[in-house]
Amino acid sequence: MTDFNLLDPELVAIGEARTKVQLARQAFEAFQGVTQEQADRIVEAMGQAAEAAAAELARLAVDETGYGVYEHKFLKNLFNAKYCAHAMKKMRTLGVLWTDEVARVTAIGAPMGVIAAIIPVTNPTSTTIFKCLAAVKSGNAIVCAPHPRAAKCCVRTVEIMAEAAERAGAPIGLLQCLSTGQLPATRELMAHRDTALVMATGGAAMVRAAYSSGKPTLAVGAGNVPVYIHRSVADVSEAALMVVTSKSFDNGTACVAEQSVVLDEPIADAAIKSFEQHGTVFLDIEQQRRLASLLFIGRGALNPEAVGQTAIELARGIGMNVPPGTKVLGAALDDVGPQTPLSAEILGPVLSFYRSRDLAAAHQRCREVLAFGGEGHTLGLHGQDARWLPACQICRHRALSSTRRACSAGWASALAPIPRSCWARAPGAARSCRTTSRRCTSSISSASLTRTAPGATSIYRRWGCRCSCEPRLTLV
Repeated sequence: MTDFNLLDPELVAIGEARTKVQLARQAFEAFQGVTQEQADRIVEAMGQAAEAAAAELARLAVDETGYGVYEHKFLKNLFNAKYCAHAMKKMRTLGVLWTDEVARVTAIGAPMGVIAAIIPVTNPTSTTIFKCLAAVKSGNAIVCAPHPRAAKCCVRTVEIMAEAAERAGAPIGLLQCLSTGQLPATRELMAHRDTALVMATGGAAMVRAAYSSGKPTLAVGAGNVPVYIHRSVADVSEAALMVVTSKSFDNGTACVAEQSVVLDEPIADAAIKSFEQHGTVFLDIEQQRRLASLLFIGRGALNPEAVGQTAIELARGIGMNVPPGTKVLGAALDDVGPQTPLSAEILGPVLSFYRSRDLAAAHQRCREVLAFGGEGHTLGLHGQDARWLPACQICRHRALSSTRRACSAGWASALAPIPRSCWARAPGAARSCRTTSRRCTSSISSASLTRTAPGATSIYRRWGCRCSCEPRLTLV
């Protein structure tokens, strides 16, 4: 007689996914008709509960995953629980959003249903907090699917927020989390007939699986982020400090953290000295080879045991002694691609460095880095020369930051940008700024920046840019 294992872990996990999606669907139906004010009260209660538990959840995340820094994960939890919740409070997401009396158009916000939220191992609790807040704010139910290595901390995060939501009036089952994070259960969750939307954060394989689920998907994948330090930078030392701070934050586990530093030749030597002063130790060729062997396994896959470790721990792993204050390991490279492993995305405090003789060379190098695992992600800039600041001159179709800040900023879609041949078919607009009289053109996948006069404030918008004056809008 055949001995069937009725407690096969994969079958149990798949069954759990189905059960939780069905319960979430029932909760969503009970939640239908919720007003904006009711949803906001529930979101506020969830945010307060997550804020109170930010330290507990940070400790759970570090202890379970072995990745990152407790204090930094606490800050990320606190930011999402407090400041993201506060920012959401000002948004209308349900019912009438706006009305254009002239065009006789009214926008109405309606929920999708059950959201399948894929949670990464590198930022488990903070990502869970944000996605749960966003789901309930928009009137949806949510089922989180954690990475197996971060299941316990994610389950605890959802428990805390679900209890707060239910006390504030949400139906039971509106927020849930899979208990094991097994891949078959995650696939079942994404493909289930009652799942209406997938929000995926993770590696390239998981993002591809999400896009292949047959469901509408919002996803962010790997990012190989270049940052260009131009000769016009106001303070080379400050720029180096911001990059080091960004890359060492939570031991480099943020996908928007800089990965490659492209230095303008006239300031390259000064920049390298500044990086060394701020805790960067540069490796020789042999040390780079040993580090690459430690960080990568198989065909360029990151070694899970090397992710999210400190620079000192990584140095120790390759038999290298570094000063106690070392924050980042640096590698001077000449090439980008599979033949140069350290030019890939590394979820750890490791930076690659390139020299560029001029703007054209820097542009090309940034494009090469982005093409090697960072398409559609993020680019950072440091400089003051307004002749090269417009985004379209550096890298088309990507949001970027040229402000004084640590950590680059951008849309993380894991999708290749719209090709130039499609520009003519994309709606666009040309803006003429009363402050500078400069025009800026944007298309549906780009964020552009208009140079502003001293004292004017620039902000980024999906459809171009605005400064402190009111721009004139003319059709292209």
